[in-house]
Amino acid sequence: MLIPDPARRSAWLHDEQRSAVRLLARSWLWRSELPTWLLMFTLYGGWFATLAFNAELGLFASTALLILFTTWYLSLQHELIHGHPTRWPRVNQLFGLLPLAVWYPYGLYRDSHLAHHRNQLLTMPGEDPETYYFSAERWQRFSAWQQRAIHLRNTFMGRLLLAPALDIAGVLEGMVTSFRRREPRAMAMWLVHFILLGLVFAWLQHNAFSPVWYLLAVSYPALAITKIRSFLEHRAADDPLARSAITETSLPWRLLFLNLNYHSVHHDLPGVPWYGLRKVWLRDKERYAQRNQGFVVKGYREWWRNYRFRPVDVTVHPGRSEDSQHGR
Repeated sequence: MLIPDPARRSAWLHDEQRSAVRLLARSWLWRSELPTWLLMFTLYGGWFATLAFNAELGLFASTALLILFTTWYLSLQHELIHGHPTRWPRVNQLFGLLPLAVWYPYGLYRDSHLAHHRNQLLTMPGEDPETYYFSAERWQRFSAWQQRAIHLRNTFMGRLLLAPALDIAGVLEGMVTSFRRREPRAMAMWLVHFILLGLVFAWLQHNAFSPVWYLLAVSYPALAITKIRSFLEHRAADDPLARSAITETSLPWRLLFLNLNYHSVHHDLPGVPWYGLRKVWLRDKERYAQRNQGFVVKGYREWWRNYRFRPVDVTVHPGRSEDSQHGR
């Protein structure tokens, strides 16, 4: 089933809204998943063709195109996690295993992201693996330079330049921990990842494209671009329905991020395919804006203007302590 039961996942919707979502889900376009199949064909074809013709394109054009396709691929991997384009998770996984973004196994991202979708625990330190918040106790244990680094990361420029490096460091630290503890599932994911990464690097070298240049000039910028979308995607709020943003932005950004700028809709109905999120939003804008308490942003320029060099306040979670995390 492409969309979870709206009555169960979104009790706030009236009967007419639930019927509208079901009507959209019955359309041939949604059931065929044709837009996602075309997306995969374009993305993979574009990535491999860029490498095959990189000598003719030149280094600058090839690098720019590879950044575009790799960023797009990160959005595709997210779509695969949520049950598209087939109903079989293992088949979808095959479409996202190739480590074009280099740094993490698809399986680890899948497990982490699905844990992030527990809306009642969204933004909670120790519960939401994608949160930027810390408990008050942990924040106090940070040294002064660590706190300064986090404040820097929470600026728009910091998210672009520093946050990918911190994410990579965290992933590699988790990998070392998994092998030290001999966790079979994580170790298997990493071993498959390294084998596939070796194939990607071999293909790069076969096409006279430096793997080192790919790491520095393609993979890292691709990770940085995704930080534009997720800059303030979630905030701490008493009502879980008010924790996810809506960002109204232009077509190129919507296509690159596969409509995840409509993040409140996505968290409410995670089974809706990427090409349906905007339709759901346009059908019920007022109610979604009401349910997320006006957490609606007029484009990514708003974040740039307000937080280019000023940190957004996502440090200490206002309602989370280590005692509450451990049930005391």
